[in-house]
Amino acid sequence: MRGAQLSQAGQIEPGLEDDPGFEAESVGTNSDKTPDPGEPPTSRATPATRERRRSDKAGSARGRQRDRSSRSARPKALSSDALADTVAPVDGFVAGPTVFRDGARQAPPLRRLRRAPATAAGSRRYLVLACNNDDVTSVDLSTGAIARLRVRWRPGREPDLNAFDLVDAMPAKDPERDDLAQPEAVTVKNVSQPIANMRGRRARRVLRHLVAPPEQHVLGFPGTSAPYWEFRGMRPSVALVAPAQGPLLFRRKEDGTVWVRFGWPRSDNWLPVEDRRALAALWASRRDRLSGKQLATALGFKTHYLLVELSRPRDGHCYKTVTAFLPRP
Repeated sequence: MRGAQLSQAGQIEPGLEDDPGFEAESVGTNSDKTPDPGEPPTSRATPATRERRRSDKAGSARGRQRDRSSRSARPKALSSDALADTVAPVDGFVAGPTVFRDGARQAPPLRRLRRAPATAAGSRRYLVLACNNDDVTSVDLSTGAIARLRVRWRPGREPDLNAFDLVDAMPAKDPERDDLAQPEAVTVKNVSQPIANMRGRRARRVLRHLVAPPEQHVLGFPGTSAPYWEFRGMRPSVALVAPAQGPLLFRRKEDGTVWVRFGWPRSDNWLPVEDRRALAALWASRRDRLSGKQLATALGFKTHYLLVELSRPRDGHCYKTVTAFLPRP
């Protein structure tokens, strides 16, 4: 049998191409044979290509398995009636739907109401900053101005409003307009119970525009008091102060009164305190002074603002007092 003889270089030996019994074979060489147009091209995959294809198939199988497991573990959607049964208002908050995890029923988380209830006809909504027997210092949300609500508390009801509470109040028909020392005073018929509690960015946005600018004296005059006849209704009687240093809460040994010392950019202020929470915190700590972390621990928050107000006339004088220690809402 006569066979084809190839050289080591893969070329045909000279003289063999004329042999009628010779058939050219393409073993590792390019054949000169013209491919048939109707015949599909043949290609051989390399080992690297085959390995990549196997890994892609395995990854796709794992992804489909994860999708099937997630669909099987997904809880069933609640109907509108069932969802309404799981949502109930609680003191200005609303509870979310019940969560089932690992077969156990957990308490639904509380979230704040996005919108408070609408105000009644003829009433206004206020954000409370401080509350005492004389008045309720708050912010009129319709105008953004500070107002001192003069309220006649019903018998048996004590001033029980907290900072950042939302309340509705209806102005009285015959308001008092003759107090030149307190131009922000507004006489109201009554104050409603707290509707909700405003916190977060909304409250910070309201207070940001009310912070008193740094001046030499708080409320525009030096000292802790001024005669009543010197006021002409042109000075504010409320200032929301962001202290630069302090505050230091302390008890004076001479008369047992509680004062606060804080630094403002251009003054060092010593003022009496009428905040019930601050007085109770100092009394419960059994110490004569609190500041820094000790004051924050006693109050339950870090003081970010101080509310300074002008009191009503006492023996012919109006006194500067700190009526509220306020945290960052």
